[in-house]
Amino acid sequence: MPERSVVIAIIGRPNVGKSTLFNRLAKTNKAIIDNTPGVTRDRNYADINLSEGCLTLVDTAGFDSIGRDDLISATRGQTMSALEEADGVILIMNGQEGLIPDDLALVELLRTSTKPVFYAVNKIDGWGHESKLADFYDLGVDELYPISAAHGYGIPDFLDALKQAFPITPGDAVKQPESVLRLAIVGRPNVGKSSLINRLLGFDRVVVSEIPGTTRDAVDISLTRGDKSYLLIDTAGIRRKGRVTTKLEKISIIRALKGIDQCHVAVLLLDAAEGITDQDTKVLSYAQDRGRGLVIAMNKWDLLAGDERRAKNILEDIRYALKFLPLAPILTVSAKTGKSVYRILTAAEDVFAQFNRRVTTHMVNDCLQKAVAAHLPPYQGRSRIKFYYGTQVSVCPPSFVIFVNHPDEVHFSYRRYLVNRFKEELGFQLTPINLILKEKVSNRH
Repeated sequence: MPERSVVIAIIGRPNVGKSTLFNRLAKTNKAIIDNTPGVTRDRNYADINLSEGCLTLVDTAGFDSIGRDDLISATRGQTMSALEEADGVILIMNGQEGLIPDDLALVELLRTSTKPVFYAVNKIDGWGHESKLADFYDLGVDELYPISAAHGYGIPDFLDALKQAFPITPGDAVKQPESVLRLAIVGRPNVGKSSLINRLLGFDRVVVSEIPGTTRDAVDISLTRGDKSYLLIDTAGIRRKGRVTTKLEKISIIRALKGIDQCHVAVLLLDAAEGITDQDTKVLSYAQDRGRGLVIAMNKWDLLAGDERRAKNILEDIRYALKFLPLAPILTVSAKTGKSVYRILTAAEDVFAQFNRRVTTHMVNDCLQKAVAAHLPPYQGRSRIKFYYGTQVSVCPPSFVIFVNHPDEVHFSYRRYLVNRFKEELGFQLTPINLILKEKVSNRH
């Protein structure tokens, strides 16, 4: 298996169809598509699995050669970083609009590159529309590829050209190690999620801006530290439902929640100066309902330096607000200075160790017997509810099946009692567990 696949960057000005082509070639909906210019801001990666091997695509932000504000400069930097790491480049242009100065600027930039460049003219919806290529032939490039990323026209031939241009090694795609820990960084806008990602990586991988909503796609980023492998999921800020007004933001939040669904451990990042809000507890409840491990990180703790009373009060308020999660690790960090940020990885490892832990059936039944003996279940009619035996059936999160004579009659308070006993005695204090009650079927006829 190769250590890395061939990497191809998709570049172009805003709204030419880069993300649509990315999704079409990768057969995924990983990149958000919208008519609003500038939807993509961070680099987004996906593998194309082919019979010949694997290509890795990189979706990039729309290239703006004129804009000078900080956000445009940051996204332009993301595009340049993608060009540097790529083995080949796809320049995509809009056949409906013809050539404009930003297209020409990119063509001139790529003329100095020694890497293979594929010039794709998008939004050509069939051979009858190829007359729209006339302007693009003036570029003097070796070959133009008329395509429709939305409808698939020209895509098979374009994909064949990509495969022929690179020495693709036979085999499957490069895969994450099975032991990789998936961490979703979640929280409200502007609490420092992207800054934390960059600090953990040691370089500016994702765009950071004071403008709320800078991150839109949920971006997967690999991190290796020592012998540990992580997949960091940078997500969009999650605001209160009533404050979400645009379709694009709604899609971004859906992607952020999907990032929680796909992770092992969700790291909820809070702003130390603001403390915890109702929206934060809703995000935590969502993660808890999905059975995810949790770590709470108070970012911007450096702003409280020298104000010990305020810092103490904030921590007390947070612990009180999180009394329904008494054992979730609570950390104080600063993405700006780097103070204690790697403690997040250590805490996540501790949570994941329990999240992925399996115990023997003997241990389960010994715990069940002790729990029932210490607190007898109530009667159901004239007979007492009886718990027979149990076993662990899965991990991530740890799940147990308990056989009982009347599972529907077990009160939620007794179920909660059993969950707490299992967590305490079996060593699952830092992770949610599932307790599934099933009726024991008698073999007698």
